[in-house]
Amino acid sequence: MGEEALAAIAGLRLAAASAITAGTALRIDREEMIHVLHVEHSFSDLFLKVILERSVRIQANLVDQLFNSSEERLARILLLMAEFGKPGDAEQYIPKISQETLAEMIGTTRSRVSFFMNRFRKLGFIAYNGRIKVHKSLLNAVLLDQMPEPKSREANRPVQSANCLKGGTPPRLNRLSLMY
Repeated sequence: MGEEALAAIAGLRLAAASAITAGTALRIDREEMIHVLHVEHSFSDLFLKVILERSVRIQANLVDQLFNSSEERLARILLLMAEFGKPGDAEQYIPKISQETLAEMIGTTRSRVSFFMNRFRKLGFIAYNGRIKVHKSLLNAVLLDQMPEPKSREANRPVQSANCLKGGTPPRLNRLSLMY
């Protein structure tokens, strides 16, 4: 959204964004935005709501990156893009997106994304022929922690807690992150 510019030194860019679908951007000068935030209280309330939702989403993404395998991160991003977990009917088809872009979003390689996408398709979690259709069975598998184990478990999980060091089960925090 560019809200970082409100707190930053003028001219310094702290973030960049890329769109995956067609859209329109509106540029508002920093001084004008600050003025509108002071004058229009309903706009200020909406802006604050968006900022807080974004903060929660960033925290959920960090937890996801730290505690979940790349397969679980891919499942989560597909569910978020299909808008599962939000009120109303879920948009089962996600916007057209490349495996390279998905790999960048979850922090893995395109070949791993390809492997997991083929696996999800064989398990009936998704269908794709040009566009990806996400089935509710993927949501159930993730929420109920019933993702089928691959033949050799991916070794990219860090140690999460002292309980894990003692041979206990690590915490499963990704279920909450789906809500955001």
